[in-house]
Amino acid sequence: MTATQGAIRPPHRLDDVPGWFPVLDQVLFDWCLDRQESAGLRGDLLEVGVYMGKSAIFLGRHRQEGERYTVCDLFEGDAPDNANQAESTKSYAALTRRAFEENYLSFHDELPRVLQGPSSLVPTEVRPRSCRFVHIDASHLYEHVYGDIEAARDALLPGGIVVLDDFRSEHTPGVAVAAWEAVLSRGLHPVCLSAQKLYGTWDDPESVQEELLAMARERDDCHLSVQQAAGQRIIRLKSKGMRAPAFPPSRHHTESPEPVAAEIPATPEPVTTGPAAASQAHQTQQAQQSYQTQQAPQTPQAQQTRQIPQARQPRQDSQGRRTPAPGRSGARAARAIALDLLPPIVTRAIRRARAARRSAGS
Repeated sequence: MTATQGAIRPPHRLDDVPGWFPVLDQVLFDWCLDRQESAGLRGDLLEVGVYMGKSAIFLGRHRQEGERYTVCDLFEGDAPDNANQAESTKSYAALTRRAFEENYLSFHDELPRVLQGPSSLVPTEVRPRSCRFVHIDASHLYEHVYGDIEAARDALLPGGIVVLDDFRSEHTPGVAVAAWEAVLSRGLHPVCLSAQKLYGTWDDPESVQEELLAMARERDDCHLSVQQAAGQRIIRLKSKGMRAPAFPPSRHHTESPEPVAAEIPATPEPVTTGPAAASQAHQTQQAQQSYQTQQAPQTPQAQQTRQIPQARQPRQDSQGRRTPAPGRSGARAARAIALDLLPPIVTRAIRRARAARRSAGS
């Protein structure tokens, strides 16, 4: 649930769910999971560290028939050690299991299997070699990340992908050390790097990397670079105005009503006769034409700069009847009465038409 001015508002779109899930990573999640599904690879899904559920909601859409989806988080529970408790209190004080579950059920009909507790629960709760995709975004402390990577290696099937979040952020050196240590000494092969996440596998990465390179080279919204480091091919990707994959709105989403076209005000009945009436009719016709011009679409800049004058306040006699201003007579008085009787928007149009004629004459 998202807070708006002290009130709780359910999410209407995935972007309404608080959390950190960049567009490039949404594209890469989709690509990795679609590739597995196209190849017929079946296996469970696992996310360790869910926060308010943004990436978990996204990942849950890829759950196939017969697959199990497990998420693990402390939520408001106690951490296993003082350092982890301090981290949780500082960064995730607002996180509750209820908030996660309500967000998730806004987009899905049923919850994943929820493990509330430290990530050390995963090895005993998730069967070895059962998962095809594991996303790790839990504690940033080295000892915890080391154990999470070990649990991911045991849980993954051949062809499985692990994603390590915050592997390069300046405030998460423990993740960086654990991630690159796994690459250098624990058999993890980088598939690619985004600005925030490391995608890896314990299998030979060549085939998945070749397909990824082909995909990236066909896009004009993705910056690509390839480097070699410590015997590993490192593919770096960066978004260039990339659009997020289409994702269905939540059950709370409502379409905005269609705008109602404005109607041209009806012309009032003439109140004078003779030459003054003819003059009033002429002014009214000009006003209608000017009003139609006014209703044409305008640019946002024009809409912002257009000044709205105050509505004309008609003069009245002691009986409450409209009267012309003192000193006016004949046609001028008739025009004044007509201006008072016309709707304010038509009156404004008449004034603009007069000003335009004066400008043209000068």
